Amino acid sequence: MKRRIESEMIHGGAKDGRSYEGSLTVPIFQTSTFSFSSAEQGERRFAAEEEGFIYSRLGNPTVRALEERMAVLEEGEKGLAFSSGMAAVSAVLTSLTKAGDHILCSNGLYGCTFGLLQWLNEKYQITHSFSSMESETSLRESLAERTPACIFIETPVNPTMKVLNLKMVAKVARELGIPVIVDNTFCSPYLQQPLSLGCDVVVHSATKYISGHGDVVAGLVIGKEDYMTLLAKREQKDVGGVLSPFDAWLLLRGVKTLHVRMEGHCQSAKWLADKLKNHPKVENIYYPGSRDEEEKNIVEQQMRLAGGVLSFDIKGTKAHAQKMMNELKMIKIAVSLGDAETLIQHPATMTHAVIPAERRQQMGITDTMLRLSVGLEAVEDIWDDLKQALEWEDLS
Repeated sequence: MKRRIESEMIHGGAKDGRSYEGSLTVPIFQTSTFSFSSAEQGERRFAAEEEGFIYSRLGNPTVRALEERMAVLEEGEKGLAFSSGMAAVSAVLTSLTKAGDHILCSNGLYGCTFGLLQWLNEKYQITHSFSSMESETSLRESLAERTPACIFIETPVNPTMKVLNLKMVAKVARELGIPVIVDNTFCSPYLQQPLSLGCDVVVHSATKYISGHGDVVAGLVIGKEDYMTLLAKREQKDVGGVLSPFDAWLLLRGVKTLHVRMEGHCQSAKWLADKLKNHPKVENIYYPGSRDEEEKNIVEQQMRLAGGVLSFDIKGTKAHAQKMMNELKMIKIAVSLGDAETLIQHPATMTHAVIPAERRQQMGITDTMLRLSVGLEAVEDIWDDLKQALEWEDLS
C-alpha cells in the first residue's frame, strides 16, 4: 500500500524495530568500523558478495536509514548522505564531468556553487554558462551553443526566487541525453519532487529544511540506483565527504516534522510577502509565483506550496538595506535558511559575495536586496519586527 508523503517522513525506508533490538527510533551507531564473524566473511563483504557493514566511511546503519528515507521522499531509487550541501554538489558535478566538459546552469546560483564552477574551470577547464531557461526556445538556444555534460538548476533560484519549469527542462534534456541535476534545498521533497518531473538527480543542503533546527551541516543526493552506486564507490568513498552517524540521527529526527514545519514556513512567508509588497520603503518583492501568471502556473503545477523564503528590495541604497537589518530586534542576521528562527541576510555581501558584481547584476541580485527565511514564530511578531525596522528617518 502506497503511503502519503507525510507518513513516509516518519516511516519511509524504516526497518522492523526488531532490527534494532526493538528500538522505535533508529539508534546512533557511533562506530568507525565493524567486525566480521570470520576472515571469509570479511573477504565476501569486500568483494561485494555479501551485504553488511565494513567501515563507516563506506556505510553506517544510522546513515543508511537516512539515505533510504530520503530516497523514498524524493521518489528516487537510492540516496547518499554527505558532510555538507557543497560536498553533495561537488560530488555530483565532478562525477558527471571530465576535463574540457561544459555545464549549463540556471541564471542564478548559490555563491559557493558558483565558486566551485570557477575552480573546476581554472583547474580542469570544465567551463560553464548560464541560461534563463524561461522557455523551451531559450533553453534550446543555450544548448545549441555547446552541448553540456549536464544541466544544473536551482528552482526557486537563490535569492531571486525565480521558478523554472522542470518538466520542460527535463523533456528537452532527455532528447539530447543530458542529465539534469536539481538543487531542491529551498523546497524540500514536501514541496517539490524533481525526479517525478523527469529530472535525474536531486541534491539538498540538508542543513536547511531537512534538519529544520540549525544544528547540522549535511548534504544529500538522490537518484537512480546505477548512478548512485557509482557515486558511492567513487566520489563518496574515495573523496570521503561522508556524514557522521550522529548528524544522520539528527536529520532523521528533523525530517519527521518536515511537513508540519513547511506548512508553517510557507503560510507565514506568503502572508509577509503580501504585507511587504504594500510597504512604502519596499520596492520589489521576490516570491515564487509573484512575477506573472506563467510563473504562478508553474508553481501550481510542480510545487505544493510556494516556499518559506522571500526576497525584497529596499528603496534607497545598500546602506539603507543594512540600516534596516541593524534595526531588527527578534529576527537574526544570519545566512542559511529553514530554521525555526526567522533569518535575514544581504546576498550581495554575504552568500553571493564571491560572485563578481557584474554577474550578480545579471542574476538579478541588487545591492538593496535582502533575503528573508521565514521561521516558525508568530507571523504577527515577525511582521512587527520588520515594520519597526523599516521606520528609520535617516541613516544616522
